[in-house]
Amino acid sequence: MSDKKIWFITGAGRGMGADFAKAALAAGHAVVATGRNIDAVSKALGTSNDLLPVKLDVTDRADAQAAARAAVDRFGRIDVLVNNAASFYAGYFEELTPEQFDRQLSVSLIGPMNSRVRCCQ
Repeated sequence: MSDKKIWFITGAGRGMGADFAKAALAAGHAVVATGRNIDAVSKALGTSNDLLPVKLDVTDRADAQAAARAAVDRFGRIDVLVNNAASFYAGYFEELTPEQFDRQLSVSLIGPMNSRVRCCQ
């Protein structure tokens, strides 16, 4: 029996998300690496038979369902979910615009809820 796990990582285009993906691949696992900009994900991670870059804006439920379906279609399952996507605006709370506030809540609160959506709902 293989110890290979299928990782699904949001926000894998840079930073910790890309680091998680690289570590999982180096450990012999398969990775579904997602991000709003698929070119950035591919550039950060390169190519591998065990890598599937997928476009995913975690604030978009349809994107989440399509990404989960792509993962299952390619690898048959998802074993590990890393909800890494985030939006952060530095500064004082009262200086945030309503749009920045909404974006931060959408990505950080609603996004993880969308990312856990099963592919076949």
